[in-house]
Amino acid sequence: MHAALPSWHDNPGAVLERRWRGARRALFAAGCALVLGSCTQLGLVTLNVAAEFNRYSRHTDLVYGDAAANKLDLYLPRHPQHHPIVVFFHGGGWDSGDKASYKFVGAALADAGIIAVLPNYTLFPTARFPTYMQDAARAVAWTRAHASAWGGDPEQLYVVGHSAGAQIAVLLALDTEYLEQVGGTTQWLRGAVGLAGPYDFLPFTESYLNDLFGPPADFPRSQPINYVRPDAPPLLLMCGLQDHRINPRNTRHLTAAMQAVGGQVSTRYFETAGHSDLVAAFSTLPYNRLPVLAAIRHFIAERAPRTGHS
Repeated sequence: MHAALPSWHDNPGAVLERRWRGARRALFAAGCALVLGSCTQLGLVTLNVAAEFNRYSRHTDLVYGDAAANKLDLYLPRHPQHHPIVVFFHGGGWDSGDKASYKFVGAALADAGIIAVLPNYTLFPTARFPTYMQDAARAVAWTRAHASAWGGDPEQLYVVGHSAGAQIAVLLALDTEYLEQVGGTTQWLRGAVGLAGPYDFLPFTESYLNDLFGPPADFPRSQPINYVRPDAPPLLLMCGLQDHRINPRNTRHLTAAMQAVGGQVSTRYFETAGHSDLVAAFSTLPYNRLPVLAAIRHFIAERAPRTGHS
């Protein structure tokens, strides 16, 4: 004889929790479908719903520079003490995107014990390259200067980016120019992580990129592959082999170039993943999730100080 199913009156809290779990799974599935389909922005909004229930505190629109876009959001784990820090740069082709759309990324990182900083940067056509790189350097400098005040370890500072944001993160780590402009050095960075990024994308395939990165004599400055060096911060590069937005050859070429000069680089390829899968993987609900966050946590753990606080 089968046991009777519990009724609402037996345990209302448990019933509500089951219903909520089912609703979250359905919502996340819908969000993934939208993110991976054509309605990307709506999908990101949907994925952010689950982020409301993570364990973190969020501080929005902190000013890190003089430009209108120079604001960032800060995500803190509970009771941070000497925690590692990730500055995450969103994608969007350098002409779109907003930090608020990636709340689920900040929430997932904070829930994993990592302080997350999500900056906006000046988009095209308001400004052209390298303005957004200068913004990125300012955001990193601001983060390092304020890290200790909110329980971060400035010696465990990482940059991470998806798509166009991966180009920003990796170029910031490889080209010494931008952090030097803000009184720093690429040695501020313990490492850089690129997700589905363009690193060797000449010739341009979209006409607006000629204007964004022009004049033609300056095109090579936008290519991270042109700045590989043995003493660069370690890189972790991840991409999906079904990426039809950013060709996986970008990751292959940069990996080979770093290896050729003796630089530190590790790479992960996901056989069935597409372009947006790499960022959708940050969602806190387990729905065919790629181990992107786990790989980032391992990358950080490998570089944690062996003495003192970690």
